[in-house]
Amino acid sequence: QVQLVESGGGLVQAGGSLRLSCAASGRTFSSYSMGWFRQAPGKEREFVSGISRSGARTSYADSVKGRFTISRDNAKNTVYLQMNSLKPEDTAVYYCAAGTYGNSVPYYDYWGQGTQVTVSS
Repeated sequence: QVQLVESGGGLVQAGGSLRLSCAASGRTFSSYSMGWFRQAPGKEREFVSGISRSGARTSYADSVKGRFTISRDNAKNTVYLQMNSLKPEDTAVYYCAAGTYGNSVPYYDYWGQGTQVTVSS
């Protein structure tokens, strides 16, 4: 089992940047693919980005491609999401997840509590 704790959310103006971090407990972090999801009020949780166990493969939702970058540091048990050129429509609670490599909720078994990202226009 793995426990996940996100940090780095906040309020930023449109065009700004934030970097989210997700720290994982346990010694098996490198055995999980990791993902970032987000959920806006009244909407379903949606895939943002994923990264394979070694970091060799990454994937992105079309809405964030070219603006967001996912990375991981297996020595630090941490996955990151660098978010640039933020837009008001990026406003959501962002969740970190651990599981198998995929772009939808069922691929992931463990979830963090979420961190709020608010982008003002």
